[in-house]
Amino acid sequence: MTAKQFIKELGKFKKHRELDKVSKFFKGNDGVTKAFGVKFGDVFKVAKQFTEMPLNEINKLLDSEYYEIRMGAVSIMDFQAKDKKTTGKRRKELYELYLSRHDRLNNWDFVDRGAYNIIGEYLTDKPRDILYDLAKSENLWERRTAIVSTYAFIKKNDLDDTFRIAEILINDKEELINKAVGSWIREAGKKNEERLIKFLDKYASSMPRVTLRYALEKLSDDKKKYYMQKGMDKTGA
Repeated sequence: MTAKQFIKELGKFKKHRELDKVSKFFKGNDGVTKAFGVKFGDVFKVAKQFTEMPLNEINKLLDSEYYEIRMGAVSIMDFQAKDKKTTGKRRKELYELYLSRHDRLNNWDFVDRGAYNIIGEYLTDKPRDILYDLAKSENLWERRTAIVSTYAFIKKNDLDDTFRIAEILINDKEELINKAVGSWIREAGKKNEERLIKFLDKYASSMPRVTLRYALEKLSDDKKKYYMQKGMDKTGA
């Protein structure tokens, strides 16, 4: 299974009407990324067929200037990472490849597709210092990886890192980080609402409004009203 074979197979699904969707979904500004013209549903379908692709060929896909081809690479990595038959050695290799090629994983959906299984699941029984390094990175996408990866821990009722990383990112200037922080503390709150409430008591009056809105989505109407008011008190709105 080679990168060339993958691209050839993906090309069978090209549609001209898909070409204008890069500007809708791609939020990076590398000045290079282009649309290949394939729906993501088809990208995932083809990636599933190439799940056994070797890492050196996946790496070639990550070099592509095409948005959907890089998404195919991340999807193949994700399929491998969550396959129960994948060895510990390969999981480590996938983890290392993701981190070493973060320059090519430069959009929110690359991160959201891969960070949970490739990074988070790998770290569930290991030290997590790397996530704190990523949370302090100047790279927007590395910071997003830091918080999104913690979903693997949330699923196991392990919430400490989510809230600690959220504290690091709580006043981030990028909206895509604000939304991610709000989303993942919300998910942590589904496991332990008391922890979320404690976090909101401390930060609701200072966190970005969008973070607060995302964080409150699953709370009762009364609690939503209370914490939104705290957020409004900050701005005087």
